[in-house]
Amino acid sequence: MIQTVTSTELPIDERLAIKKNVIAGSEPGKRLCIVTGTHGDELEGQMVCYEMARRLNESIGSLDGVVEIYPALNPLGIDTIQRGIPNFDLDMNRIFPGNPEGSVAEQMAFSIIEDLKGADLVIDIHSSNLYLRETPQARINVLDEDRLVPVATLLNLDFVWIHDAATVLEATLAHSLNSTGTPCVVVEMGVGQRINHKMCYRLVDGIFNLMREMGMWKGIVNRNAISNPIVCKGDNVEFLNAATSGIFITELKCGVVVADGEEIGQIVEPLTGAILSRVVSPVEGYLFTIRAYPIVYEGSLMARIYRMGS
Repeated sequence: MIQTVTSTELPIDERLAIKKNVIAGSEPGKRLCIVTGTHGDELEGQMVCYEMARRLNESIGSLDGVVEIYPALNPLGIDTIQRGIPNFDLDMNRIFPGNPEGSVAEQMAFSIIEDLKGADLVIDIHSSNLYLRETPQARINVLDEDRLVPVATLLNLDFVWIHDAATVLEATLAHSLNSTGTPCVVVEMGVGQRINHKMCYRLVDGIFNLMREMGMWKGIVNRNAISNPIVCKGDNVEFLNAATSGIFITELKCGVVVADGEEIGQIVEPLTGAILSRVVSPVEGYLFTIRAYPIVYEGSLMARIYRMGS
């Protein structure tokens, strides 16, 4: 059943509406919310929502409880391929929990939070931006570690990154929900403005695996195909930044183990054919983020590596 979460009038005889698809099973049970589209340039979640709805509709008899799918919290951003909310110059994931008496964007954020409150679990799906490629991962505030890490390890991800509380922005959807008692885990994967089909299918399999553990899904789940992720604390991550400006060239993809001293890529000068800098791993570790956009400036983030054995 398609429902409108919030709707507001636009200047020229149009309305901005945020909608959800409520898919209810034959038996009562828990409530799981799949949320995405907060940033208009992050598109992996669109395929995840489609595939979730498709599989649920095909095997609705295997569902107990309710799955609610919110594919576009920022529909104007998706329509215009903009990260933030067009015309408002706002990052939507920096205005939660919103304000019922505030601007249009703040009112929308408030309505979203109110609609999600009380769910047994919210999964907030993001892609990376245009510049970085991420292996499928969950990001969790250390304050929510005990209740959310067991959830994240069921989602068929490669990596679970537990952030220190000081690094978590209080105005995000996830922080706002977790602060009010509604558990929310953030998933990030891929690269901006693209859809990696394999990553999406993996996450969908993971969500059904989680639903089975929650007692919501009686259907088949291939548990042998579910990954056991690396769980990482924030201070065990190495950040690699560009030593110079230029063009970044690499043959590596994220999701691999690199050796101490291994070359990850080169920053080159197209005019002269010179290698300006070599990007080298300072540790043996798991490469979970790598630069996707090849134009770099001094200080640009090139990679993030989890120090193995830490």
